[in-house]
Amino acid sequence: MFKVKILDANLDRFKECGILFIRVGLGVVFIAHGAQKLFGLFGGSGLAGTVGFMENMGFYPAIFWGTALACAEFFGGLFALLGLFSRWAGLFLAIVMSTAVFTVHLKNGLFLSDRGFEYVGSLLCMAMALTINGGGSLSLDRLLKRK
Repeated sequence: MFKVKILDANLDRFKECGILFIRVGLGVVFIAHGAQKLFGLFGGSGLAGTVGFMENMGFYPAIFWGTALACAEFFGGLFALLGLFSRWAGLFLAIVMSTAVFTVHLKNGLFLSDRGFEYVGSLLCMAMALTINGGGSLSLDRLLKRK
């Protein structure tokens, strides 16, 4: 494999920051989206709107699925950001995003401009990486594991 020694030598020491960047990205996005769905913040429709959306999508009982979606996004994002229960957070976010890909976006192709799956697919990949790798050394999971 082709290696650039100067780049490898300098970046290898920051390898554990990689999963931190994934956690921060997932956390910020999902806290915001979850807050829209759960509390109506940031221009969102709140839980009533989320339940209505789930009903329109054919998910019954809509109150259960709407609440589950909003909580998975908000608390999954919060736990991902903190690195607490990281694998569980990643798993729940991956389930939410895979559902979004297959029920809404896949039929529209790749590009976001056509309501495609590029954005939710990217979030799905990040969530899967968190599920597989865990929160990393810069996480509350690691801190609590040491005690």
